Amino acid sequence: MVTQGTKSAGECGYYVNLILTLTINPAIDRTVTVDKLVFEDRAYILNRNEAAGGRGINASQVIHAFGGKTLALLTSGGPAGERMTKSLSKMGFPFETVPVAAESRINLTISDKQGLTVKLNEVGKALEAREIQAIRDLVEARLPQARWLMICGSLQPGIRPHFYCELIELAAQRGVKVLLDTDGEALQHALEAKPAVISPNQHEAERLLGRALITRNQFLDAVDRLHAMGPESVVLSLGSRGAIGSSPEGIFEAVPPRIEALCPIGAGDALAAAFVWTIDKGKSFAESLRWGVAAGTATAALPGIKFPTLQQTRAIYKQVEVRPAR
Repeated sequence: MVTQGTKSAGECGYYVNLILTLTINPAIDRTVTVDKLVFEDRAYILNRNEAAGGRGINASQVIHAFGGKTLALLTSGGPAGERMTKSLSKMGFPFETVPVAAESRINLTISDKQGLTVKLNEVGKALEAREIQAIRDLVEARLPQARWLMICGSLQPGIRPHFYCELIELAAQRGVKVLLDTDGEALQHALEAKPAVISPNQHEAERLLGRALITRNQFLDAVDRLHAMGPESVVLSLGSRGAIGSSPEGIFEAVPPRIEALCPIGAGDALAAAFVWTIDKGKSFAESLRWGVAAGTATAALPGIKFPTLQQTRAIYKQVEVRPAR
């Protein structure tokens, strides 16, 4: 059984040329803002918020805010899942859920007024075999309406690490390009299917390559190594330092302006979403990288886990420098 939200299939021609996002292990993101984060001293809560979250859901928020057409696919289970779908129904873009027996995750983010942030994520609970098959069936059913599939986030314990690889192969059979935004074994195995784009952050790249990345030369070497693993393009997200990308068009770096970062959580999701939104419009790899870094930077400048409007992103975009990396 699949539950639909916000729009019905076919309404106003919405389900055509979509950017699909898949979040197998979504969560409720509980955000607490405090006056300061320090050891062995009290902090005072200034604000708290709760909303549906997960990398794919975050990506759909950004694409929708930019005026793109997106459909978010996700799982939902238990009381937490009910609260998550209720939150999703207010976000304005369509979504479809695969109901599962295991309760959806609740993640906690604590950030202070200086931008120091701690994020605590639940691992997620195992899914049943029939539920995993239902996810695969839903993706396969929606691929004919899509141009891009963004596979985002972690897998629950017990799901075979090759699962994302299978979905990438399904998408390739339908002529749908895939951006993969995940970590660990799921990323390692999915590279075998040669996705169009991978978008690891610095820590994810370090885990995949088994080495620390500190200097610019190490970042460039990492991009080369990642590209050699099979994807058509690589976008290495480097936080406040921007991003380095490698594609058949060349190797580029996008350098953002200095900002006062209030909460970096979700910046990588915004980067990936804006990159796909731009490249789907036929723009160059370098231009798409520039928009991605602009969206990530604009996200980090907002308090809590919030995502920018197109206007906020455009203001940053004008200040992002893109240049050949070599």
